[in-house]
Amino acid sequence: MKRNIVIAAVTAAALIGGGTATALATTGDDQGSARQAATTQLSNDDVRDDRDDDGDRDDDAEKTVSADVTASEAIASALKHTSGTVVSAELDDEDDGDKVVWKVDVLSGDNTWHSVSVDPAGGKVLGAHTDDEDDTAQVRAALKGSSVTAEEAAKAAAGKGVVTSVDLDEDGKVKSWEAETRKSGGAEQDWKIDLTSGKVTADRADAQDDDADDADDQD
Repeated sequence: MKRNIVIAAVTAAALIGGGTATALATTGDDQGSARQAATTQLSNDDVRDDRDDDGDRDDDAEKTVSADVTASEAIASALKHTSGTVVSAELDDEDDGDKVVWKVDVLSGDNTWHSVSVDPAGGKVLGAHTDDEDDTAQVRAALKGSSVTAEEAAKAAAGKGVVTSVDLDEDGKVKSWEAETRKSGGAEQDWKIDLTSGKVTADRADAQDDDADDADDQD
């Protein structure tokens, strides 16, 4: 379940430029969660790696961004501001602009959805607003009996790389948390986190899709 259209690769001050995306994960807080610092590339929706007639890269084609606040830390900050159940958290560029923030979706006790923006540099809540969602019942049903929160899922996935998003998959046959990570060199991978055990496994469906895409490219 992806609630925001654009998922940024990793966040904070944007700089125009090209190059290979890289990421670095470093050790974490007192509770053992991974603190992540990363540098990677973020492209706007529908922006291609196009060049003009002079061979120069389009100014808006790429942005380099970095984040000091981890997914689990962003979730913790959002919950201090807005109580409820976090259903997703992801790095997102606001209104396709240069500013990139953590967007955390919180479902409150009265079934109101809140979108909380968290500064990826310091963890400060930048703002919040209510959202309209039509899958509240599905989310509640998927989380019934679960013991692993979004924050715990993000911490578990941090062992696989820099977490750029964590999201509840309430549509699949097996309900789970989904997380996307990046490793050094910019390689992306999707993971499933069990809602009761917290076990992290590779998203096989995602891997199969990638294999199919690679086969199409070779045809």
